[in-house]
Amino acid sequence: MTTLDPRLHAIRPDLADIALAGQIEGRALVSPHRMQIIEPVVAVHKAPRFDAMQLTQGLMGETVKVYAEEEGWAWVQLERDGYVGYVNANALSAEILVPTHRVAVPSTFLYSGPNLKSQPAIILTLNARVAVTEHDEKFARLSNGWFIFTAHLKPVESPEADFVAVAEMFRHAPYYWGGKSVHGLDCSGLVQLALEACGSPCLRDSDMQETSLGQPVLANDLDSLKRGDLVFWDGHVGIMCDSATLLHANGHHMMVVAEPLMAAVDRIAQRYGQITSIKRF
Repeated sequence: MTTLDPRLHAIRPDLADIALAGQIEGRALVSPHRMQIIEPVVAVHKAPRFDAMQLTQGLMGETVKVYAEEEGWAWVQLERDGYVGYVNANALSAEILVPTHRVAVPSTFLYSGPNLKSQPAIILTLNARVAVTEHDEKFARLSNGWFIFTAHLKPVESPEADFVAVAEMFRHAPYYWGGKSVHGLDCSGLVQLALEACGSPCLRDSDMQETSLGQPVLANDLDSLKRGDLVFWDGHVGIMCDSATLLHANGHHMMVVAEPLMAAVDRIAQRYGQITSIKRF
C-alpha cells in the first residue's frame, strides 16, 4: 500500500477516494460529489464531532468534494487546498454558484438590504467568494439576495499584488488553532490567506508550505533576509516584513504580532528548536 497523507488524500479505515484505486487496499472506494460552502466560516474537524480538533476552516463560496454524509456530518476535501476533514453538513449546498467576486478586506458584512442599517448583518471575511448580480457605487446585490458594500469586493480575477501587505492587515488578530480569518487564525493560516489573496495557491499546514513554497535561503544567514521571506521552524512559520522584523500568528502572544526576528528566534529555540529553513519567492 502506498503511503498517503490523510490530510490531502481522502482515506479512512473504511472508505477512500476512488481516484486512489490501485494505491490503497482494504477500503471501499467512493466517488465524490461537489457541494459549496454557504456559511461565512465553517470549521473542518478531525472527526465528526463538534468537540473534535479543528484542522482548518472553509470560507463561503469554496467548493468541496463530499465522500460521505452521516448523521449531519460530511466527510469532505476542500477543492481550494485539498485538505480533508469533517464539516457540518448544514453548511453545504448542492447548488453551486460561480463566484464573481471575493472579499478583499479582512472583514465585512452581508446585509439583508442595500442599507448599512439593515438587519440582520452577517460577517464575511477575507477570501470569501460571492456571486454578484448587479452593483452600484454603494452596494452589490448577490445572487442569494443579500447585499455587500461594493468597495469591499474585488473581481476574483483581480488578485492583490503584495502578500506581505495583506498579512500585515491581520496584526492583533487573535491566535486560533486551525483558523483562517481575522476572527482567529494560526501561523500557516495567515500565510495561506495572504498568498491566496494574491492568487497564489498555498497548501494549509506549515510543513506542507515549507516543502512547496519558494526557493531555499541559507537558514543561518539571517543578515540578508528580505521582505516576504518565509521563516520556518518545526511546526511554525512567519513572514518577514523587512530584513529584521517577523510577522506571525503565535501562541506566545496569542495573536498576530510583528516583532524583532532575533527575539522570536531566541524564544522559539527554547521550546521548538532552531530555524529549519528560509524560503524566498
